Amino acid sequence: MLRGSCLCGAVAFTAEPPKGRAIACHCAECRRQSGHYFAAVPVAKDSVTFDREDGLTWYRASDIATRGFCARCGSTLFWRGDAGANVHILIGSLDGETGLKLGAHVWVREQGDYYDIGGDLPQLQEG
Repeated sequence: MLRGSCLCGAVAFTAEPPKGRAIACHCAECRRQSGHYFAAVPVAKDSVTFDREDGLTWYRASDIATRGFCARCGSTLFWRGDAGANVHILIGSLDGETGLKLGAHVWVREQGDYYDIGGDLPQLQEG
């Protein structure tokens, strides 16, 4: 099981292990919300359970998805597409060692001009 929470603890959750590879998303929305690109891992939507969700807020950021964050401390936690069975959990919100590794960089066509993407991972122009 994966366990995670926001910075202040007003949102705490568990989820089943990932349903796909972890990604680093470089889209303009992810960068604007988090301050940089973010790393996330897909899990089944119905596998996420909340121990605490007092601060959980969902924001409709586009016509295809909502983003979950803590309204108390501002921690970015989730990206949830309207379609599909998965929700992406931001890896930085997970407790302890995760054993997860990035599998690809996505939306690199929207990458910020202030950094370079290095390494050997696939770089997909879109998601």
